[in-house]
Amino acid sequence: MAEKIDFGASTERTYEAIRAQILSGRRYGGEWLREEDLAHDLGVSRTPVREALRRLAADGLVRHERHRGVQVQSWGIEDVEEIFEIRSMLEPYGARRAATSDALDVGALSDLASAMTRAAGVHDLDAVTALNNRFHTGIVEAAGRARLGSLLASVIHTPLVHNTFAHYPPEALRRSLDQHHEIVAALRAGDPEWAESAMRSHIRHGWVSIRDRLPVEPPSGP
Repeated sequence: MAEKIDFGASTERTYEAIRAQILSGRRYGGEWLREEDLAHDLGVSRTPVREALRRLAADGLVRHERHRGVQVQSWGIEDVEEIFEIRSMLEPYGARRAATSDALDVGALSDLASAMTRAAGVHDLDAVTALNNRFHTGIVEAAGRARLGSLLASVIHTPLVHNTFAHYPPEALRRSLDQHHEIVAALRAGDPEWAESAMRSHIRHGWVSIRDRLPVEPPSGP
């Protein structure tokens, strides 16, 4: 059984634990989540599990089926394509605004881009993913539009998107890393149009790189 969760923070930590299991693929699309089993696995009562599942349903990671329970959301190719289409509209806008924002920390973004390149060099894709999330989040936060961040957060945290780099061919990964440096250059130049264009190309490249490598159907349940 996993390490017990402190009671005072049990709901938040239970939510984070189950969310991490879904995003990592440990909990697969279509899997039924039983409150009793999750509570036993995480060392908590059923109350924080129930609250965590409600939050995950609001995130779109699980869905409630009446009289049946809670099921991990399944994601197909069309779902992922839609997510990339939404990103290709929203993130370029964020990059455009960030290019002239006083809140932009270009040095920090440059450091993150370089760190991603180093992590990819040792094939640490978990580190690349974490750094990539910080990179994109940093740009969105610099844009100064709170709703933009909320909208993106609601669509990009799906298992297939979260593990995007696992689907990249080597050449596509190298190109993606180079694109991060181009985005930094555009932001450093304070050029909104360049930043917008570079981000749009980056997002569309991401979709093209993975579309033929995604599973057609989610894994089958037991």
